[in-house]
Amino acid sequence: MSPLRILLQTTIPTTTDDWSIARFSLLHGYLSSLRDQAGNLLCEVTSRDREADENGNDPVLSTLDSSDFDELWLFAVDVGDGISEQDCKGISDFRRRGGGMLVTRDHMDLGCSVCSLAGVGDAHYFHTKNPDPDPSRHCIDDPYTTSISYPNYHSGQNGDCQRITIVEPLHDLLKNPAATTGMIQFLPAHPHEGAVGAPAHNPHARAIAMGTSLVTGRTFNLAIAFEHERDPQGNLLGRAVAESTFHHFCDYNWDARLDCPSFVDEPPGDGMQTEPQALPDLKAYLRNLALWLAPDTTQLD
Repeated sequence: MSPLRILLQTTIPTTTDDWSIARFSLLHGYLSSLRDQAGNLLCEVTSRDREADENGNDPVLSTLDSSDFDELWLFAVDVGDGISEQDCKGISDFRRRGGGMLVTRDHMDLGCSVCSLAGVGDAHYFHTKNPDPDPSRHCIDDPYTTSISYPNYHSGQNGDCQRITIVEPLHDLLKNPAATTGMIQFLPAHPHEGAVGAPAHNPHARAIAMGTSLVTGRTFNLAIAFEHERDPQGNLLGRAVAESTFHHFCDYNWDARLDCPSFVDEPPGDGMQTEPQALPDLKAYLRNLALWLAPDTTQLD
């Protein structure tokens, strides 16, 4: 059995003082360590930042549909220019040929280049692009970082964990057989998460987990899962997940004792270390993602 080939990719060039792919090293290490029941490596992981050729296209993303990757985990950390038109086509065609996709962003307009991605882009709501269809949510939730406007749901400090609410029925992504409850209860927190929602026109997409603002008490979607579906051309689309913030996946939110960009000035927390179930739940979720996003043609134990 061949390992799942997973691409971890940001939408910005390598930049030391930013959320470049080096700040997702714990995720890379954990996925690379996973093994199946026979002891074989489950994943072969490639991590990279965006590069631009002479035409402004990323050589990997723009040709992703013809690559041998099984999954794309895309961390949209740009300010709106992180995916070219040709990149978008390569990524969208990748899903059309059955590739699995995790697409995640952050607050306000951070990562809004993902709006152009077929299907999954519709699940991401931003401040100025594809706004939340519920106008009552066009308001600031996190009042502490005044430079950031909505959407900016305050689920906790960086380095803390948040207790999630399961949206019934329990999705396979949120099962944790090792937990006493049999389900995932905690994910990393962030002071200003973005907004995601199931596109109204897509019956194959639904919210699977919600967070709760520690400021307003308002609930918000954490993850939208897209099941396999046929597009109008008959292609069986790969599964996909739209996530409210890339901070669920980066080193600093797993352990705030690690380094972060200099522009992060919110006080950190330590809930990921002090809550015994937090890190095991996160790791169960990541393993579930790797397996659930795998194309149908991949044989797994």
